[in-house]
Amino acid sequence: MDIDPRNFFFIHALKNAVQHNNVPKAGTVLGALMGKHPECRSKAKELSLVLQEVLTEVAALSLDERKSKLMELAPELLEKKEKKVRESGLKPLKNVGENGVVMRFAPNPSGPLHLGHSRAAYLNDYYVHKYGGRYVIRIEDTDPRRVEPENYELLLEDIEWLGLTNTEICYQSDRLDIYYKHARELITRGGAYVCMCDAEEFRELKNSKKPCPCRSNTVEENLSLWNRMLACEFCEGMITVRLKTDIEHPDPAMRDFSIFRIVDAPPHPRCDARVYPLMNFSVVVDDHLLGMTHVIRGKDHIANTKRQQYIYDYFGWKTPLYFHYGKMSIGDVILSTSAIKEGIATGEYTGWDDIHLGTLKAIARRGIKAEAVRNAMIDIGIGQTDISFSWQNLFAKNKEIVDPVANRYFFVPDPVRCDVKDAPEQTARIPFHPNDELRGLRELIFKGVLFVSKDDLAGASMVRFKDLFNASIEWDGDIPHLTYAGDSLEKARTAKAHIVQWLPEGAAVPCVLHKPDGDLTGLCEPGVLNEYDSVVQFERIGFARIDSVDDKRGVEAFFAHR
Repeated sequence: MDIDPRNFFFIHALKNAVQHNNVPKAGTVLGALMGKHPECRSKAKELSLVLQEVLTEVAALSLDERKSKLMELAPELLEKKEKKVRESGLKPLKNVGENGVVMRFAPNPSGPLHLGHSRAAYLNDYYVHKYGGRYVIRIEDTDPRRVEPENYELLLEDIEWLGLTNTEICYQSDRLDIYYKHARELITRGGAYVCMCDAEEFRELKNSKKPCPCRSNTVEENLSLWNRMLACEFCEGMITVRLKTDIEHPDPAMRDFSIFRIVDAPPHPRCDARVYPLMNFSVVVDDHLLGMTHVIRGKDHIANTKRQQYIYDYFGWKTPLYFHYGKMSIGDVILSTSAIKEGIATGEYTGWDDIHLGTLKAIARRGIKAEAVRNAMIDIGIGQTDISFSWQNLFAKNKEIVDPVANRYFFVPDPVRCDVKDAPEQTARIPFHPNDELRGLRELIFKGVLFVSKDDLAGASMVRFKDLFNASIEWDGDIPHLTYAGDSLEKARTAKAHIVQWLPEGAAVPCVLHKPDGDLTGLCEPGVLNEYDSVVQFERIGFARIDSVDDKRGVEAFFAHR
């Protein structure tokens, strides 16, 4: 052996002790030697004795003495390697004015918001928070076929839950006169015309790069038809207003697209109208008049950005700075509003907050905090690369938030009642939180009988009831017989006994824990009755939000994550 094991142990024990300000475990230092010098593995037993002497010597040294010794023996190990730290947050914006930025989030009231919406909401919000300015929540409700009265309230509830910065809310349905005014001006400028061609006929002409007959209308003729549209002289499908673009544009979708149409039914819940702008027109007018400086939206809007540029050019308006992020797939979770509505109607889902869905209401019901969703979306960023949403990342972000504040409780699924022979009466005093003594203790009083999960007993010869005592198990077929086996935790560890949750008879509350993969029915501590709408941690199970409490019916909870 060409190496001095004692010297190696001493140096690496010093290094570890300096880095972590404690005495390292024997396995850590021994593993370092075996990794670098495999030839030492045959002498592991005698080397362990040498290592114990070294660790005792290192433990007797102060931190300054450890640093001094390490500097003397291996100064290179004291040099700190610079780590590349990933810059947190999103990249800076260009063209930010003295008054900050003006950005917007533009949902439509076809249903409540889902995780996909939260990305646009939080990416825009990030910059308003960073630079100051205004954040406009623009409810895009100019398609009465997609609007239902109750959806407005659902939408506003979700917006409030998101906790966005400096928001002001406007409704496009309140701005129809503004759109009509600008449509008239655009027609007068020669940038739009009123078309009465059959839709299929126009499509054939457009695809052949040929103008329709209506394109040559005079301004006066177009204004006359426009006035007749507003006067309700036409029915849906008979007439439309088209933007005059490049009829020979390589992309047929760019050629003379519609900007206004008539919608006969159903009636709009907020306004009395039949003539409505299409998105590309109303968005440009609003973005200009509301002062948008920057727009962040999905890359599926890149073609719309090109269409909208025509309108900006006709009016001579400055275009906002655009960012288009890539598609975010969210696995098998249902996001489609129509599919969710159908599922609710058939009873497949219990409502918009069914935990099998990807709506924000479902996320919130499980105890996922808005801040966690925000942090996950900021991590994803605004790159154009398509990505898959990581539920595990969201859960990790949420755990950072709830773990320091969630009280701990026992939950016993599928419980069985057990007498423990020879067990003395005693009281388990357990912290509400292992890292916060000020939170106090919860008491569980054992008087000879307890409840434990059936699965925790299966096949075991000994168990450790957490914070209580050990019990040996003898089996009579499928029937377990438990006997008190002392209080020693060390004995339980030596026997490799499972540490299990338990609840005393007389202090156990019925509890149903709803999980996406199925419900767990069991018992929980009485203290959970005081945790309505809070997130708790059921030890060894995971975090859960307490959805309802009742002294007689017990507790209903929704699983969040481990």
